[in-house]
Amino acid sequence: MRYALLFCILAALVLPTGLMAAGNSWWTFPNALPKEEYGNILISRTSEKNGVKPAAFSHWVHRRKHTCRVCHFELEFNMKVNTTEITEAANRSGRYCGAGGCHDGKVAFGHQDKADCEKCHNNNRGYGKERFQELTKTLPKTGLGNGVNWRRAIDKELIAPLHYLTLKPSDVSFDKNLELAANWANIPPAVFSHKAHIKWLDCNNCHPDIFNIKKKTTEHFAMDRNLKGEFCGVCHLTVAFPMNDCKACHPGIRQ
Repeated sequence: MRYALLFCILAALVLPTGLMAAGNSWWTFPNALPKEEYGNILISRTSEKNGVKPAAFSHWVHRRKHTCRVCHFELEFNMKVNTTEITEAANRSGRYCGAGGCHDGKVAFGHQDKADCEKCHNNNRGYGKERFQELTKTLPKTGLGNGVNWRRAIDKELIAPLHYLTLKPSDVSFDKNLELAANWANIPPAVFSHKAHIKWLDCNNCHPDIFNIKKKTTEHFAMDRNLKGEFCGVCHLTVAFPMNDCKACHPGIRQ
């Protein structure tokens, strides 16, 4: 964590803003994508083996309708792409994408009509990008990722994604922020808001698999491990706001 902070400060002092945002210096960030493609993934665990194009999934399309909790807890999609054993048979039986309230042929197009296959199995991460401007034009903006401040959007009730389909979350309050102090003098801490995250996620999304705080403490939350897809990097590399948005986690830092 301390290296991340050092990077942010050095970058802010010596690098043009564009260069810092592109991540062409201290750390190696994922390549920047067009706004309408950021957060989009291609799912190809078995499709190509079976002669079918990978399925494209857009987080910014689905995030407006459902929180992360619905898919990554209730419907049991793993956080890492291509590790969930999704099959067409499972979808048709009402699991995963085919769950009631999702692509069940009632709420959204289902799995019975062949004309709908191409809507997912198109091997095109930019599929549907022509809708991006229209669907996000009224949402608060930010400079990185897909350019939408999703946290502010839900706080201001500009979107109202469903937080569950049938499995209601427990009623637990999370009002306190966690401060992760840096080891560097004059460097502000990282601030983690449970309240902000619980609007999108379930406790079980992070604990204990990603963050086993009680057993392993927080001392190993290093930037290089985040950038390898651990800890915060599970989400904040290519889906949630990117990790080169330093101020989003370290609000006291000057940029």
